[in-house]
Amino acid sequence: MGLWWITVRPPTRRMGWLPLLLLLTQCSGSPGQRSPLNDFQVLRGTELQHLLHARRPEPWQEDVADAEECAGRCKPLLDCRAFHYNVSSHGCQLLPWTQNSPHTQLQRSGRCDLFQKKGEWLRRRACWGWRCWGPQTLLTMGLLLPDYVRTCIVDNGVEYRGTVAITTGGLHCQRWSHRFPNDHRYLPTLRNGLENNFCRNPDGDAGGPWCYTTDPAVRFQSCGIKSCREATCFWCNGEDYRGAVDRTESGRECQRWDLQRPHPHPFEPGKFLDKHLDDNYCRNPDGSERPWCYTTDPQVEREFCDLPRCGSEVQPSREATTLNCFRGKGEGYRGTANTTTAGVPCQRWDAQTPHQHRFAPEKYACKDLRENFCRNPDGSEAPWCFTSRPGMRVAFCYQIRRCTDDVRPKECYHGAGEKYRGSISKTRKGIPCQRWSAETPHKSLFTPISAPHAQLEENFCRNPDGDSHGPWCYTTDPGTPFDYCALRRCDDDHPPSILEPPGRDLSPGGSGPSVPHLHTVGVSSSPCYPPDKVLFEKCGKRVPHLDQHSSKLRVVGGQPGNSPWTVSLRNRQGQHFCGGSLVKEQWVLTAQQCFSSCHMSLLGYEVWLGTMFQNPQPGEPGLQRVSVAKMVCGPSGSQLALLKLERPVTLNQYVALICLPPERYVVPPETKCEIAGWGESKGMQYQAPRTRP
Repeated sequence: MGLWWITVRPPTRRMGWLPLLLLLTQCSGSPGQRSPLNDFQVLRGTELQHLLHARRPEPWQEDVADAEECAGRCKPLLDCRAFHYNVSSHGCQLLPWTQNSPHTQLQRSGRCDLFQKKGEWLRRRACWGWRCWGPQTLLTMGLLLPDYVRTCIVDNGVEYRGTVAITTGGLHCQRWSHRFPNDHRYLPTLRNGLENNFCRNPDGDAGGPWCYTTDPAVRFQSCGIKSCREATCFWCNGEDYRGAVDRTESGRECQRWDLQRPHPHPFEPGKFLDKHLDDNYCRNPDGSERPWCYTTDPQVEREFCDLPRCGSEVQPSREATTLNCFRGKGEGYRGTANTTTAGVPCQRWDAQTPHQHRFAPEKYACKDLRENFCRNPDGSEAPWCFTSRPGMRVAFCYQIRRCTDDVRPKECYHGAGEKYRGSISKTRKGIPCQRWSAETPHKSLFTPISAPHAQLEENFCRNPDGDSHGPWCYTTDPGTPFDYCALRRCDDDHPPSILEPPGRDLSPGGSGPSVPHLHTVGVSSSPCYPPDKVLFEKCGKRVPHLDQHSSKLRVVGGQPGNSPWTVSLRNRQGQHFCGGSLVKEQWVLTAQQCFSSCHMSLLGYEVWLGTMFQNPQPGEPGLQRVSVAKMVCGPSGSQLALLKLERPVTLNQYVALICLPPERYVVPPETKCEIAGWGESKGMQYQAPRTRP
């Protein structure tokens, strides 16, 4: 249907177009809860300055609640094209220009964010009673926002306010205020945006923005400005797509990534800087099969976006393919390892049993999901796979070694590295360090101001808190708050052992006493221990409560035992999939390989404590079930994870804490140790302690 060119007279001059604007906003927008911020594109930490002193912006308004309220004030004003929002004082400053206006420049700011109008989401028409209007009419009436910042167009580009001034034939555009060499009927106004000689579409031409040319032989010509859909294609699964499409394939408007309504979500832009979650543009932050977005429709959480592929399914490689080791996160690993770290065989990628999943090989052609080989199609910490065990969904393949040239320690440090002042700025995983003065993606406890003694310069590795493991840094990976750096201890520097007394030599032929044979970790009166002896009084205690019946049952590789600190990890279906140890009333120590990612959702996961049975009977007196609140993964190479419980457990004869050894503790040779796990008998499963020298 063509556009309806009609004239609507407002009810009164005093009320103007406001009633019509409100009705059109209700009738024409996407169904759902759209924010006025959807009509703006933000540049964080940026101010826009006008270089001519004669042009001054509006004074600051300090009575706004947030950026949304400021957007609501700017949106209906024709002479407001952008606004500054002070994140500290919550002030708002309306601006009559944008970054594309003459005599303006962008500059970094520690206090302001810049929001610029990018056009209102309205793609077909709006109706009031029996009358309907298309975008061009509404734009002329001042009821549709122009697009001042995008360099591409939506639909036919009537909202385009860019600065292209050359046609597809290479001809320069004639200024709209001139009548020579080509006369025309258009008069530049604040509403129609006919500025200078920029390409525009004042008549809603289906071919997009155009202009009159300065060539008398060519009256007008199209400018060939691409649509936002066609301007940027995507490779592979679109993890690197950075285009400006902001609606889904069904036509729904996208929700802003920095808002949590109508759909709450984990992808906060400040925590995923590498995903470029700009405004409400389509992106692929979770490794889906193609770019998508949350929608402003409360009934539809998310949808894929209708975007063109770049042609070949094979994306130009950003990292070298490896076969026998992996670099970075292992996204380029193409080897044939097909078991997890624990030796569990992987499930085939083209199979949906025992675990159903979305990583069908035909949908992820560039990820090389062949057979059951370990891969990393979603940007996790390392290569992984679905396992062939029904009770263990996914696990990492940490047995694949890291390439030796991935991170080469070039410098060394003495002691704990507190005096290290080098310029290394990468972690052992190769992740760049976050600047110590930055607040994203991680809020720093140590800054150049709070810890001047540590000389926290740039993003160089330092040790401001005296960590015994050496220099470290906050990382630029939102999923890794901090990690230790690619540094080695200097060759002439030997870390002290907790078994060595100060000034004594315990090496063969030395003058010190021999190392005692310890049967109980940390309990000894030997002079080899430092003065602060480790006496475990509140942990490692068990109360025997095996009944006569269970003590006679056979357990493979061990015997039924009582380890009240051993917990059973349960998935959403209540199935046991891993074990762990209770180290504090609200913390459980377990292995990273039990989980697909350090950032996976743990909703519905529980720990079961106080039972020797993997599948306890209902009503068992000592059983405690507690939900898991969050997971904290250990540093690189540790393969450990801590689970925080939603509430502390109750310590009793069935539930107790396990003891942890002191830092740097070395277990002496021939020490007898106990390992507790879940063993199997004929039909029942018990905790099965085993002793090993």
